[in-house]
Amino acid sequence: MEKKKVAVSLLCHGHSRPVVDLFYSPVTPDGFFLISGSKDSCPMLRNGETGDWIGTFEGHKGAVWSVCLDSNALRAASASADFSAKVWDALTGDVVHSFEHKHIVRACAFSEDTLLLLTGGVEKVLRIYDLNRPDAPPREVDKSPGSVRTATWMHSDQTILSSCTDMGGVRLWDVRSGKIVQTLETKSSVTSAEVSQDGRYITTADGCMVKIWDANHFGLVKRYNMPCTVESASLEPIYGNKFVAGGEDMWVRVFDFHTGDEIACNKGHHGPVHCVRFSPVGESYASGSEDGTIRIWQTGSLTHDSEPIAAHGSIGKVKPSTEDISRKIGGLHITEDSKIKAKETEIEQQG
Repeated sequence: MEKKKVAVSLLCHGHSRPVVDLFYSPVTPDGFFLISGSKDSCPMLRNGETGDWIGTFEGHKGAVWSVCLDSNALRAASASADFSAKVWDALTGDVVHSFEHKHIVRACAFSEDTLLLLTGGVEKVLRIYDLNRPDAPPREVDKSPGSVRTATWMHSDQTILSSCTDMGGVRLWDVRSGKIVQTLETKSSVTSAEVSQDGRYITTADGCMVKIWDANHFGLVKRYNMPCTVESASLEPIYGNKFVAGGEDMWVRVFDFHTGDEIACNKGHHGPVHCVRFSPVGESYASGSEDGTIRIWQTGSLTHDSEPIAAHGSIGKVKPSTEDISRKIGGLHITEDSKIKAKETEIEQQG
């Protein structure tokens, strides 16, 4: 049997529990950044190109289900099982705001203009917080029909896109009226919903299906059966000619947008893949897994199975580079030196 080809990946250690969400910032003057959410309660910020660790946000007391960065990568946000959503200063690691909820928060998203934070979760309520008036009560849109799994903004912050844990479909809410204006029907619960960088497409994963929708007319553009149940899918942002998907079989696959043909099949994770995302420049994509690792895969030439290249050139833990930290204004001073050393010791033991 012919041996399958896989791409070489950068291996990013650091989380002690499954990685359940990944989010890339847009390209900034300092490059682009990757933030990860994990059941270990500690989101991590990395250089999006190299995977080098920059800092760890400490403060949650439960699993972090969703993470995001604002358009300038100056603030981060996280949604947690500790019944809170937090906004962080991405340069210092300090908590800027903490918004208490009455149940688990599963989703969070900054508005395009960075002035608002959207949250949703088990309460079945979508809330909009004004970050200029953080002490003011949030605006609540109409009650969601189910527990919120994903939530994001589109149409220049005029529309909210959300899916539910316990039912199929993606719902589009008009922000001004707070009402559902459109439902994109799916058979299974949508575990991943991504708006493309150019705003043209919505890419969803439900069950064994990846669907690509017209983001303006809401018609179904493409639908492809996957080899297994997939949890996440992401469209290449520059040319839109391929998408990546990951799920329960631990493989990270790349498919042709137009034909659905499998282009690459990458093995490396030792547990189901919970999240995949293309970088904003389209030259790589990241995957997060039940095994607690993040892998960054290059979209270049394919090679046979090989040992993944850990960020910074050695197999093992990811250490922050001096250049990266200085570029982020001294890096994240989130933990005391002793905590950082303890964290590194923990990573070495896991490795």
